[in-house]
Amino acid sequence: MSEPDRRVNDDVTEFQGQRAMLVGIAYRLLGSFADAEDVVQEAWLRWSTVDRQTIASPGHFLITVVTRLSIDRMRLAHRRRETHVGPWLPEPVLTEVGQPLGPAETAAQRDTLSLAMLRLLQRLSVPERAVFVLREAFELPYMEISGILGLSEAHARQLHRRGTDHVAAGRKRFTVDPGKHRDLVERFLIAARTGERDALEGLLAHDVTLWNDSGGKVSAALRPVFGADRVSRLVIGTLAKHDSAEFRVVELNGETGLLMCLSSRWQTCSFEVTEGLITGLQWMANPDKLDHLTPTE
Repeated sequence: MSEPDRRVNDDVTEFQGQRAMLVGIAYRLLGSFADAEDVVQEAWLRWSTVDRQTIASPGHFLITVVTRLSIDRMRLAHRRRETHVGPWLPEPVLTEVGQPLGPAETAAQRDTLSLAMLRLLQRLSVPERAVFVLREAFELPYMEISGILGLSEAHARQLHRRGTDHVAAGRKRFTVDPGKHRDLVERFLIAARTGERDALEGLLAHDVTLWNDSGGKVSAALRPVFGADRVSRLVIGTLAKHDSAEFRVVELNGETGLLMCLSSRWQTCSFEVTEGLITGLQWMANPDKLDHLTPTE
């Protein structure tokens, strides 16, 4: 192998070794797997042309590029969502086979991958979200974060504190046993499919909320639905409209959820659980956000 070929091979190996983490950063920031992959591809183009002699740390360089590209996209996405039809939800990702989104070994990494957290992160300002993800999910020191974002270390700490406070105010922290979470989802599916409204309502917290992202592409609730009675009626009524249906209990973003084929359209439902009851449902019906996880079999 010639020296130029060897350098190219080393560059590819270095980038591929960082790729999962880079996708994980971009996805957590953007809430879109498709956008995350686009960002990482653009980072590869920059990496493949940069002078390596000017780079002290390939990892730091790539994280900086991906974070800044993601920030640019976040600002554009905010304007696009002003015209989004109905609630906006992050794109769900199947995670039971392999891990396409980078490390998820720690509780914080798994937590920041959940759809509930990704939805909450959209409430933060762009700088708050960037600092929160880099600090919470990837445990970067404030000094490194400040360099990536071009701000002072004190400002990075302040943004992290504000972001943490905003996230804490928007959620109920409660550790759910994965087995119990799965059992609750399976019971939900049985009650919903059989139309047993009392049984279904008994699995829901009285103040449960259902968010439905259709993007205006399919029929769906255009506002969040509140309350066990209204949510149970909506779920049973929605399933009853479809003559053909297929359901799979799967792992979505590290937690048990549902993959559903309703009249030949794939949809997903993820669940937020607190103290043994379902407190939130995120129903993804927007076909633009489901192409990447549609089963091929």
